[in-house]
Amino acid sequence: MKVKVRSGDTLWYYSQLFYIPIGLIIDSNPSVEPNKLKIGTEIDLPGFREVNYTIRKGDTFWALASEWNIGVDALLLLNEGVNANGLQIGSTIILPSRVITPIVKGKQAYHSKILHKDIKSLKEIYPFIRLRSVGESVLGDDLVEIRVGTGKKKVQLNASFHANEWITTAILMSFLNEYLLSLTNSNPIRGIETLPIYGDVTVSFVPMVNPDGVDLVLIGPPEDRRKELLAINRGSTDFTGWKANIKGVDLNNQFPAKWEIEKERKEEKAPAPRDFPGYKPLTEPEAIAMANLAQQENFDRLLAIHTQGKEFYWGYEGLEPPDAAKLAADFTRVSGYESVRYIDSYAGYKDWFIKEFKKAGFTLELGKGINPLPLSQFDEIYQDVLGIFLVSIYRWY
Repeated sequence: MKVKVRSGDTLWYYSQLFYIPIGLIIDSNPSVEPNKLKIGTEIDLPGFREVNYTIRKGDTFWALASEWNIGVDALLLLNEGVNANGLQIGSTIILPSRVITPIVKGKQAYHSKILHKDIKSLKEIYPFIRLRSVGESVLGDDLVEIRVGTGKKKVQLNASFHANEWITTAILMSFLNEYLLSLTNSNPIRGIETLPIYGDVTVSFVPMVNPDGVDLVLIGPPEDRRKELLAINRGSTDFTGWKANIKGVDLNNQFPAKWEIEKERKEEKAPAPRDFPGYKPLTEPEAIAMANLAQQENFDRLLAIHTQGKEFYWGYEGLEPPDAAKLAADFTRVSGYESVRYIDSYAGYKDWFIKEFKKAGFTLELGKGINPLPLSQFDEIYQDVLGIFLVSIYRWY
């Protein structure tokens, strides 16, 4: 929601008028000098939407302010030029509507178009989030990173490395939305105050690493690649089991962490719906983008979100740091998921992350069943792993 600065206005005053943490207002307006506001400057206020309201008989600013639980000056600020003492029946004014419910509807077939639409909506309501493309998919779709927070500690969360595990994107976006709601409404999540986390930790979300593959599973093959994809899929028009990127390379077998071992023991030696690690490590643009992101940012910990198994993996060759074991114990405590330190599988993103940086990395396997997991599991999965997400950004040893 945007307002125009009047004489005497300050960001602190807006914070008090709308009950928004001052830091979120400052971060929503990075080009504005907080102590040098110029009259007429547009200011973004997070956590609100503008609502058009038609004046009815008996309406006054004072009555509306009481009904909407806002200050009268909030109405005056949003309705510059309106005569507050002479409201005309049938005329339209603007009311500030606090956003208190999620806009992300995760419980649906969550493809890339829905993702981009939700990201745009979240940016409009929560302008303090920072967006950037960290790379492109094979078909040129932006791999969007959403950053929340200003702290020196850094946590990376990613989802949908595998196409038929698209429910992980919906779960991660739902957590992001709940986190943003908590920040702007000062509502704890499971008893945890989130504003201190915002100032202490920068959280990096890459909610869909493999958008081309997700869209293939949920929408079907693009016409210009249909023949090629049908050949890779062994003639089948059923792509629901597809894990790979659009070129038939398994993105979570693309990283130089014993990649050669995975290459030799995988049955697939050419592009396939799943399990082909590529002809070399880091050949695919999606995997390259994620490797570059980690190298640029030097994250303190990383969670790669997959399905299924109700378990998580957190070791690699004994290179994991001591805090990884403490995190693993907390993850199990809050979720009931089984902690698995070592698994006979290599070349994954968390394997490479641990190897490269000696930091805590985790592969979460959400839910249980056959991929793609049904949406009927969504609520249970979300409640199970919400605690893991919170621990990952909150608990520091």
